[in-house]
Amino acid sequence: MMANPRRNSYSIVVSEPFQAPTQSPPPTTRRILNSVKLLLKKPHGLPLVLSVLVLLTWVSLRLQHSASAHFSSPPHLNLNHNKWTTNTPTRPNHDKDDDDKVNLLRFYASYPSPITKDKRGWLLNPFSLPLHASISGGAVNCASLHLGEIRPGGVRGNHRHYTCNETFLIWGAKTIFRLENNGVDRGYAEVTIGADEVAVAASPRGTAHALVNVDSVRSTFFMGCQDSTIDYSNSTSDFNVWKDL
Repeated sequence: MMANPRRNSYSIVVSEPFQAPTQSPPPTTRRILNSVKLLLKKPHGLPLVLSVLVLLTWVSLRLQHSASAHFSSPPHLNLNHNKWTTNTPTRPNHDKDDDDKVNLLRFYASYPSPITKDKRGWLLNPFSLPLHASISGGAVNCASLHLGEIRPGGVRGNHRHYTCNETFLIWGAKTIFRLENNGVDRGYAEVTIGADEVAVAASPRGTAHALVNVDSVRSTFFMGCQDSTIDYSNSTSDFNVWKDL
């Protein structure tokens, strides 16, 4: 009698698919979500939420507008082909032709102005600005630089240099700037710079110039830049050119 062969039994274990453990939101977040859900279930909940969203949007737009206005250039500054122009009205008591005759360019010292981009005050490059404004005859570099004050009633300059071009930056008080100009009947042209203005002027070599403070209170301040060093011990300069000053 043959014995029945032993049957091998196999058991198949079916495992559950792997599931990553879910993380429940933190208690604070869960409380906020529950509060929002309860609020939305109320009749006035949805309008309130929409009002909050509108308010946040308005605040965001205001902040973006303020940042844009702070970092953008002011609309009155118009640079076209490296030319300085201004859309602000000029002073009523001076003529642009007179400024041209004395080789001078003036700006308001207060905001808004092409040289005053914000309310901190004015800032300019006295060398590149005359070039942009087509003012010729100024210093091509700054071999000699001097800063000065002219008190009320005082005069600076009234001389002529034959060996250097000179550029002036003038501000602070009511000031007369005079420049020798053979195209004018009297041999010179002059303009008055207001106390609220900043002026850049150029005096080519061989051209006399003078600055006169006609303000009753304030001092005139100026910077002069010459493209060569003046030796006042020789005859390269004429002094006391105009006897009426």
